[in-house]
Amino acid sequence: MASHRKSRTPGARVAGIRTPALATAALTSVALLSQTADAAPSDDGRPSLEEVEKKVDDLYRQAESATEKYNAAKERTTQQRKRVDTLLDDVAKRTQTLNEAREELGSFAAAQYRTGAGVPDTATFLLADSPQDFFDRNQLMDRMTGRQKAAVDDYVTRQSETMEKRKEAAESLVTLADAQDDLKTAKATVQRKLGTARELLSKLTAEEKARLAAAEEKKREEAAREAAELARQQAEQRETEEEARQQPAESGSPGTSESPGSSGSTGSSGSTGSSGSTSAAPPASTDSSYTAKAEKALAFARAQIGKPYVWGATGPGSYDCSGLTQAAWKAAGVSLPRTTYDQVGAGTSVAVSQARPGDLVFFYDDITHVGVYVGNGMMIHAPKPGTYVREESIFYDGESSIHSVVRPA
Repeated sequence: MASHRKSRTPGARVAGIRTPALATAALTSVALLSQTADAAPSDDGRPSLEEVEKKVDDLYRQAESATEKYNAAKERTTQQRKRVDTLLDDVAKRTQTLNEAREELGSFAAAQYRTGAGVPDTATFLLADSPQDFFDRNQLMDRMTGRQKAAVDDYVTRQSETMEKRKEAAESLVTLADAQDDLKTAKATVQRKLGTARELLSKLTAEEKARLAAAEEKKREEAAREAAELARQQAEQRETEEEARQQPAESGSPGTSESPGSSGSTGSSGSTGSSGSTSAAPPASTDSSYTAKAEKALAFARAQIGKPYVWGATGPGSYDCSGLTQAAWKAAGVSLPRTTYDQVGAGTSVAVSQARPGDLVFFYDDITHVGVYVGNGMMIHAPKPGTYVREESIFYDGESSIHSVVRPA
């Protein structure tokens, strides 16, 4: 099925979601007042709570980005190590076969020497770079049987192939070393970012931690309201589409009737932006096979709720964000790539307003976070270090943080 993904302008509003102007204004005013109070410089020169919160959030985002780079490097390292092991095993087998063939050719040289042909000591043959050159130089090829000549030709071919494999193995070892270096760098970056974040949080007073927790709670409440609004719009859209399907086709001119996909039949969830045009992509297949797979993926994801986020983890005791989505869809028989960067391309992109349970929701312009959509504007995801797999609004970090929605099967 062709992809319907469209480029997304950073910071643009997600299709089909609108926040009432009055509520937005009120929330903005509260946020500004809170930021003004928090941003006031302290007497001891310490950063304000707002500055600490922003810095910690940035560090967690950077750590998540580094985690996905770590995951990619780990994947490359694992694959390259398997390739090196395979090549080295192949080289070892070829070398063994080559040695056996060389011993056979040595017996030919020794036999010729015993006939008094004046051939130098057999050691000369064993030290020769090319058995072919050795036998040619000593004019022995014309005295050999067909089987012996074939053995020489076979040896020369095997020797050339073995040298090529040894060269390939040596190059693969260099590639493996590079991948291991990338892995170490990404790991060190993650640990450094998380260490800095923990240090900043550890310096907060009890009162500051309480205020930070209250601010987080406000964010969750707003995210829940956004999720409820999306759920309402999706229900409205489904109802409109169902009515359009049940409406009998009119006998008049086909140009006078509206199609179910037109802007006049999708309600408020089908149009966004100042241009008035719809940005909703046509939905992917809605066959029952996807629903069955999605239910299995969601059942797995729900069973992981409460397990800790651990960067680089793929289960079963802990997960990072892409590790969870990969494991969930694996339980449904669908193989997803390891990283968010690759998972975002492993399916068909759909509009947020058309998201269905099981779809993958990706976040941020650098695509460093992902969750499994469960419906009604909610998802299951592994948020960040220090948290646990949980179900929450897809607007947990604001509407503009959503990058795309992908249907993986």
